[in-house]
Amino acid sequence: MAGLEVLYTCVAGSISCPQDAIVCFVHWEMIKNGYRCIGSGDEPRSSDKKSELLPDDWSSNKELYSLRYKAKDKDTQILLKAITVDSALIFNLMNSSTQQVSDLTVNISDHVNADQLHTFDSVFKDADILSDKVKTQLLPSQERLTGQKAEKKSQREAEEEAQRRREEDSDPLRIPNRHPRQGTHPHWPDPMIPPFAAGGADLDPFGSRGGGGMIVDPLRSGYPRSGFDPSSGIPDILPPGAVPPGARFDPFGPVGRHRPGPDPDHMPPPGYDDMFM
Repeated sequence: MAGLEVLYTCVAGSISCPQDAIVCFVHWEMIKNGYRCIGSGDEPRSSDKKSELLPDDWSSNKELYSLRYKAKDKDTQILLKAITVDSALIFNLMNSSTQQVSDLTVNISDHVNADQLHTFDSVFKDADILSDKVKTQLLPSQERLTGQKAEKKSQREAEEEAQRRREEDSDPLRIPNRHPRQGTHPHWPDPMIPPFAAGGADLDPFGSRGGGGMIVDPLRSGYPRSGFDPSSGIPDILPPGAVPPGARFDPFGPVGRHRPGPDPDHMPPPGYDDMFM
């Protein structure tokens, strides 16, 4: 708590009630976190200047305290108000630039001994707990402000990128990028679907995609097949196993020894010797 005793001693003559002690404590937390008081009231004055001390009239109104601060190395202005409500003191802190607001409610009797106002060693109860409340609930978090700035920056960059793309798309002289943007995939039509199926028989000779191929395979032609299985052999012509199962086979002779009816190979056609036919 280095520095708090010096500050409290300097303003001891202005402290006449417990809420004065609480406001003095919160002012010390503001100073410790890099802010400087520039005056009291809501409106700026010509006499404003950065100081670690409280202004002379800081405790003139016991019902409403109003103090203005600036960051030590920036022009960010902070307005701190404290309102007395029954036995509590309600603090309200507003950043004048971003309009960001934070608040804190302090039960006065939990943190100040009302009968020890002029004895610094005994005036505050649980000073560490009160300090944690002020830093976590009232003072603006630098990490939160940094995150908000980063979020605004990313939004601004996204808007600028969208604007740049719109300008590029509206330029009739722009040559399109050869590489598609990430996350987009061009839609190419299937070359095997009409009207793009020209030459499909060359690309798919067996017709595996449902179209007609350029190679005729009787085993895959779709027409009904006879029960003849060449892999079982042909009596007196091929032994069993000479033709692999499922292989394409073109018969080169009659299947079996005996065929019903006359053999057209042994009978000449009618009038074969008539030279005028």
